[in-house]
Amino acid sequence: MSIQTIENIEALNEHITALIAIEPRFAPVYEQVGIPSLRHNTGGFEQLMRAMVGQQLSVAAAASIWQRLVDADLISPKTISEATDETLRTQGLSKQKTRYIRSLVEHDIDFIALETMLDEDIIHTLTAVTGIGRWTAEMYLLFSLKRADVFAVDDLAIKVAAMQLLGLAERPTPKQLKTLTQDWSPYRSAASLLLWSYYGLLRNKTAIPL
Repeated sequence: MSIQTIENIEALNEHITALIAIEPRFAPVYEQVGIPSLRHNTGGFEQLMRAMVGQQLSVAAAASIWQRLVDADLISPKTISEATDETLRTQGLSKQKTRYIRSLVEHDIDFIALETMLDEDIIHTLTAVTGIGRWTAEMYLLFSLKRADVFAVDDLAIKVAAMQLLGLAERPTPKQLKTLTQDWSPYRSAASLLLWSYYGLLRNKTAIPL
């Protein structure tokens, strides 16, 4: 089974064209939002650690704590292993976040090996770490590994945007959303990116709670 990725904007455009052929309701969305940003990152230990640090925090608070960790040279497995819990807490990490990051260190993930693994195997590997759920693993697949068929059914913005796109009376459950969108494969990453952009548009245009 070959691994499909979206490496650049040109490839994303091709995937969007193929997606619209399957689900024409994306055509007007695409006309409104244009080509979404790919938002790729380099991945690896730091990327996952930063995702953990930012869980349930505002963007500003997460950025502040991350900068303190960077300044203290506490963003590598080696320096974290050598640091005490108290040292980590001094930089703003809660007891729970400290436990999560130590779990990430202990699992010693081979990030190079992830690049050639199948999506579900990667999700299984990443979610074995305490503090990494399926959503975080899916974001790693999409933005760090550039995988082409990732659709986060637990994502609130995607659920709201899909409800509007598909003309549903209420937000779909993750199970319903998985069923409703399975025909979009293997272009579901393009669908995710379009729906996030569409959510931003909906939020700006309407006063109804999203």
